[in-house]
Amino acid sequence: MNVSALHALSAFVRIRRLARRLRTPADVARWRAARLDRFLRRTVPRAPYYADLSPRLLGDLPVMDKATLLANFEQLNQRGVTLAEARAALDAGRQRVRGLIVGQSTGTSGNRGVFVISEAERFTWLGVILAKTLPDVLWARHRVALALPGYSKLYASAAESGRVALRFFDLAEGVDAWRDQLRAFTPDVLVAPPKVLRSLAEGGGLRPRHVFSGAEVLDAVDRRIIEAGMGAKVREIYMATEGLLGVGCPHGVLHLAEDAVAFEWEPVGDTGLVTPLITDFTREVQVMARYRMNDLLRLSPTPCPCGSPLQAVEGVEGRQDDVFQLPAASGSGFRMVTPDVVRNAVIDADRRILDFRVVQTGPDVVVLHLARDLPTAAAQAARVALAAALARAGAAVETIELSAGLDAPTDRKLRRVRRDWTPPA
Repeated sequence: MNVSALHALSAFVRIRRLARRLRTPADVARWRAARLDRFLRRTVPRAPYYADLSPRLLGDLPVMDKATLLANFEQLNQRGVTLAEARAALDAGRQRVRGLIVGQSTGTSGNRGVFVISEAERFTWLGVILAKTLPDVLWARHRVALALPGYSKLYASAAESGRVALRFFDLAEGVDAWRDQLRAFTPDVLVAPPKVLRSLAEGGGLRPRHVFSGAEVLDAVDRRIIEAGMGAKVREIYMATEGLLGVGCPHGVLHLAEDAVAFEWEPVGDTGLVTPLITDFTREVQVMARYRMNDLLRLSPTPCPCGSPLQAVEGVEGRQDDVFQLPAASGSGFRMVTPDVVRNAVIDADRRILDFRVVQTGPDVVVLHLARDLPTAAAQAARVALAAALARAGAAVETIELSAGLDAPTDRKLRRVRRDWTPPA
């Protein structure tokens, strides 16, 4: 067994053992505290960015975001790789620089995030994700189809394990370009964004044993169609440039990867949603500490029936920059309306509504896009329900426009609720 395979196996065994050993949230907290202590003593001081700090607690480190990471890229990785070097390698079609693997995000929230990891970290990532998604991989072979935007060495490592037959299908080419090839491959594991899983489910011909949704918000309307069409429970993989953040359990409930990542929470107004600060204590080459995500999560207050002590998530509801900023009905200031409020109002208005887009295009203008063949009564019901939801949230909207027709993006993430208007500073 080569060194890379040993890294993957070690991570796999560690995560499976932890799944048996960590029985309660208190067990998870003690494990996390020990790992964070080691991370603060051994990993953080090696990054020049933290040279003037001697952190004893996680809170001693500053909060960072994507702009901070990119502006200090060279000082946040131990090899001194510059952002220019990393981007030049990516632009040239290479995924290595100075012996490190380099990758980037899809860039849906603006400037693309960039990361560097070692070969050992790549296979550690493989071991962790296999342990959480396919725990029988040591004795059962799998045929895995990935339909994702852009290829990565991270994904390729799965094929190198020898236990997985992996095929990659590029979303940039469009689903119709490879739909028949995917069916012929007969995967037992399918990983794709919800919009792609839905298209494949509606087209028929696929019955994988395991279906994983990633890269986009999984809406309830999509979940119903996917599960009915494929005959399998949809499980989410919550992953970003910042690392693997969570995986759905067999019950379909998303659990955060608290055995590899420390999460802190910032509340978003009085919405009941939170934004995570994440610290990945398994990474060493590039320090990812107290990194503020752009996501909006609704945490579950109750344990999951699966018995996992890892924090359950009711939903990844969207992104902070898609929160509507509308004039307050009181006449003073703005009211925040989060994507889940908008989404639920439209979906619950009429069962015939199977797809939609809601976009804030001005300070008090919202456009509701619906399918062209949707009956007029259903469209009007959605408009009324949306207006009522915004009013309940204390927002004043001058216009809710109805638009017939939906875009169908294949090379970018689907955002059903989107804010295209930027409030004045």
